[in-house]
This record gives sequence, structure tokens and C-alpha cells, in this order.
Amino acid sequence: MIIERTKSEIIFRLPADIKIYELQEQTDWFRYLEVTRKRRATQDDADNLVRHIKKGRWARRKAQLNAK
Repeated sequence: MIIERTKSEIIFRLPADIKIYELQEQTDWFRYLEVTRKRRATQDDADNLVRHIKKGRWARRKAQLNAK
């Protein structure tokens, strides 16, 4: 893994053999940080984000278990 900082962004470089679905929860967390960094999130914002993250979680877990 390589982490690179430019003037406007941080870039994570990962091996191509990592499955995208394995990164989904981390992606959701990074998205949360991005959305809330310039403003204060309300409880409703947090609740909506949690609902979005949980939606389809079982389907993703089931797919992971079946892929092994």
C-alpha cells in the first residue's frame, strides 16, 4: 500500500487483487469524513449515514462468505 499526499488530495494505492467489496466499509468512513469536515453534522445526518451503510450489509457479507 502506498499513501501519497498532493496539494489537493491524499491518494491510497492498493494492489489490484484486493476486492472492491472488501473496501466498502472503509470507503463509507472516508466519505463520512469528507462530508463532515467543513461543517458540523447533525444527528439526522449521522442517522441517515448509518442507514445507508447498513443497507445491503447482509447481502455483502453473504456474498463474501460464498466467495470463500
